[in-house]
Amino acid sequence: QLEEPDFRDYDLSTLRTGIMAGAPCAPELIAKVRADMHCRDILIGYGQTEASPLTHLTSANDSWLQRTQTVGTNLAHQEVKVVSSEDGKLLPRGEIGEICFRGYHVMNGYYDDAEATAKVIDSRGWLHSGDLGWLDEAGYLHISGRLKEMIIRGGENIYPREIEEFLVTHPNIVQVAVFGVPDARLGEEIVAWVQLRPGVSLTPDQLRENCRGSIAHFKIPRYIHFVDSFPLTVTGKPAKFRMREISMQKYE
Repeated sequence: QLEEPDFRDYDLSTLRTGIMAGAPCAPELIAKVRADMHCRDILIGYGQTEASPLTHLTSANDSWLQRTQTVGTNLAHQEVKVVSSEDGKLLPRGEIGEICFRGYHVMNGYYDDAEATAKVIDSRGWLHSGDLGWLDEAGYLHISGRLKEMIIRGGENIYPREIEEFLVTHPNIVQVAVFGVPDARLGEEIVAWVQLRPGVSLTPDQLRENCRGSIAHFKIPRYIHFVDSFPLTVTGKPAKFRMREISMQKYE
């Protein structure tokens, strides 16, 4: 909506608050919503359909960093923990692992599919989200990305969200999707699909040069693909699985 050509024609002066959720929200996007849409008390929510669906929410009283760098704290009467994706052991605060939920809000199971249910809800009632993140000392949850989207390049664990949040700060970029494709030498290589603002131009080399010195060299995308739009899922989210299929054919 912020990129609509006639956005300035709408009177949004009565807006005050709302919830942004469904996909990671970059700090720059939150700042634009506050400034351009007048939503000074915008909140960030997090969860998943299987958890009915919200598990975490920021507060209007949270600091700017808490409202932009985290998804808030877990809602009342809901439990959350972060566990190792390798052995399922509980991790201390500050360490990245898989986020799990437990409580009244967790689904009973997938309809008529006990096998699928057992894959996400363990014997103690914990729903394994498939998301990666960490808890800070104040109990605020930080999202790192999807477990299945984590890129392992030359032995380094790379979280696409970190790269996406940096790339989208470029003034010519509207949105970015980062993911990995197989690579014979390094295991995986980084691909970035980039949607530019109308009427502007940018080359892959220019974008890579912009990355140097700001993010680690091994996190700079090898493949950069400029597109007019992204394929979407039925819920309107960027369909990375489809982008990955297209990129695997393109860069094979």
